Amino acid sequence: MRRYITLLFTLLTLCGCSKETSEQSEPLVDVTPVNLAGVWALTSFDNGATLQEGDYVYICFEITDRAYTIYQNIGTMYGQKRSGHYFIDTDPTHGAVIRGNYGTDEYNYFDWSHRYKVELTASTMRWTATDDSQNISIYTRIESLPDTLQ
Repeated sequence: MRRYITLLFTLLTLCGCSKETSEQSEPLVDVTPVNLAGVWALTSFDNGATLQEGDYVYICFEITDRAYTIYQNIGTMYGQKRSGHYFIDTDPTHGAVIRGNYGTDEYNYFDWSHRYKVELTASTMRWTATDDSQNISIYTRIESLPDTLQ
């Protein structure tokens, strides 16, 4: 019996220890307008695929009026700029979910084609479409838009 207790204690001790990794991940922060505020660059999408050279997507979130502006050139010959409003919801299945709309003028607004589960740290943001778990976008916080877009 004593041998079993010693073995059990040894197993519990080994299981309780965690290996230290050289890579410490940043802690998640709450998905709020304050934590989203700033400029974000799309760095990868679709499970790790990277952007093609010359392609870009930048999104600027503002706290005021929950407004955003997006600059992108994917799928088009020329860059596009769209703006609208974003909304943060709490979903029982997905947690923090972001959705939004964009306008063609001050009277015509259209909803985004997806809603996204958001995992946010101080420097990265991961969006996963709530209706398509393979639709993943990874954003990195940057200081400001490139001069060519300002």
